[in-house]
Formats: sequence, structure tokens, C-alpha cells
Amino acid sequence: MTGAAAGAGAGDGGLEALRDHLLTHAVRRGDFVLKSGRRSSWFIDAKQTVCRPDGMLLVAEAVLDALPDDATAIGGLTMGADPVAFIAAGVAATRGRALKAFSVRKEEKDHGAGGRIAGALDPGDRVVVTEDAVTRGTSLLEAARVVREVGAEPVLLLAVVDRGGTCEAMAAAEGLAFHALLTAPDLGFDYEGA
Repeated sequence: MTGAAAGAGAGDGGLEALRDHLLTHAVRRGDFVLKSGRRSSWFIDAKQTVCRPDGMLLVAEAVLDALPDDATAIGGLTMGADPVAFIAAGVAATRGRALKAFSVRKEEKDHGAGGRIAGALDPGDRVVVTEDAVTRGTSLLEAARVVREVGAEPVLLLAVVDRGGTCEAMAAAEGLAFHALLTAPDLGFDYEGA
């Protein structure tokens, strides 16, 4: 495994089990057109892992092992971040760790309480912004900007899978740390790039 995967702290066994689950349930081989319009020989639907009971626990374990000790909330742009954030916060609660979870709406809500945040996020929270799979990292960065707008501080951008290999540099350009639990090379593929 690469340094990104090996450094996650979930232990080689936990990350290896997560890798195997992704390869079995989430990775598809063929001819795909990505959101960017580029073609790829593989595609990952990480929700096939993060939304299955056994996959949920693998993801939660790896995410919790990667979180900074001072993180108080986890969330990101809906839909990719939702299952990752909610299962991690739920498992954290069973261990006595208070970790709020939230979603960032794609558009501002103009009724009720309004805004782009749904869930528990307060000014001053130290936030891990997450996503199930990233290619370029734009969703992570957009969510981090919204988190800052509500007065919370993004302390880590965290992806279950980094398929693009560009997120770390994009995050660093905005003064943010990035960590992927697993990368495209960990799954046996080349990075897709920007």
C-alpha cells in the first residue's frame, strides 16, 4: 500500500479489509465517462461500500483512526460525505467520543432556518471535511469554504478513496491538510489526474 493508506492508522488489516470490500462491491471496470468528461477504464461507486453494514464499520474504523484528536465535527457536501460522516459520528458515540455530523447542501435553503448546513455544526467547531471518493477535490474544498463561512475551522480534508491524486496539492494551496484512507494505486489503478 502507498504511504497514504499505510499512514491512516487503522492498521494494515483494517485498511486491507476496506480495500477488499471496495474492490468487491464498489469498483467497476469498463469504459466510463467521468464527471469531468474524461474517459476512464474504471469507476468507483464508493457508496456500495459506505452504505453496506460491513463496509460501514470498516469505513468508520478507518475514519476514526485518521481523525485528529481535537476534531469536534465531521461532514461535507451531500451526498458523498453523508454516509461517511454519519456512520463515523455514530460509531464514535458508542466509544464515548462526541463528534457532531452535518451535511453541506449543494444550494442555500431559503426557508426554515435557511443556509447550506444541515445537521449539527457550531461556530468554533474543529471540522473534518469528508467525501467518499474524490478525483479533483473540488467538493471537499467547496465544503471547507462553507464550514469557514459559518465560523467553524476545517482541520482536515479526508477522502475514503482518492482516485485523482491532485487533492493534496489543491488542499495545501488553501492551507488545508488532506488525507486519503486509500488511493487509486492502492486499488491497483493509476491516478486519473485533474
